[in-house]
Amino acid sequence: MNQPGHLFIITAASGAGKTSLVKSVLAADEQVKLSISHTTRPPRPGEENGVHYHFVEEEAFLAILSEGGFIESAQVHSARYGTSQTGVNDALAAGNDVILEIDWQGAQQIKKLYPEATSIFIVPPSLEVLAERLKNRAQDSEEVIAKRLAVAREEMRHVVEFDYVTINDKFDDALQDLIAIIRTQRLKTATQLKRHEALIQTLT
Repeated sequence: MNQPGHLFIITAASGAGKTSLVKSVLAADEQVKLSISHTTRPPRPGEENGVHYHFVEEEAFLAILSEGGFIESAQVHSARYGTSQTGVNDALAAGNDVILEIDWQGAQQIKKLYPEATSIFIVPPSLEVLAERLKNRAQDSEEVIAKRLAVAREEMRHVVEFDYVTINDKFDDALQDLIAIIRTQRLKTATQLKRHEALIQTLT
């Protein structure tokens, strides 16, 4: 029988490569699932509803919020984001490890509800590299990029609140860091005792 999975919080400033890294983690490990957040912002090119986000109108978002349907919610860059409590709990109960891609505000809220969750902050190798990555996305104006960089500096001041930090300089190295953190959590005694209780009882 499947045992409850583990919750991983992954946070990064916009442009630090979080989405690409998480996508690669999911491809490398089928036991890891992504919690799909709700948002009021419009889809970016290539994004699909129900795959990247649940894109909803402000009124629908506020209705879910008022009913206590989100375990965390925040407003970022004039858009609202929220994480479904039912979606996360169902995935964990099925024995999957779950990744939440959220900002530092959401991470603080999640830690209060799930203190055992593992939090990871991804940082760029420099502000100059971060600025270049944002420009190369060709999705935002210079004014918007400048605002994102200012917000990024504020966000990265919260790095000390997280359990792990990885620097996304070389993509493959950062990816292996994330995979290593997930595997380390699975190998902890408390986790192994849960997931392999029957085996361990026969050995002791």
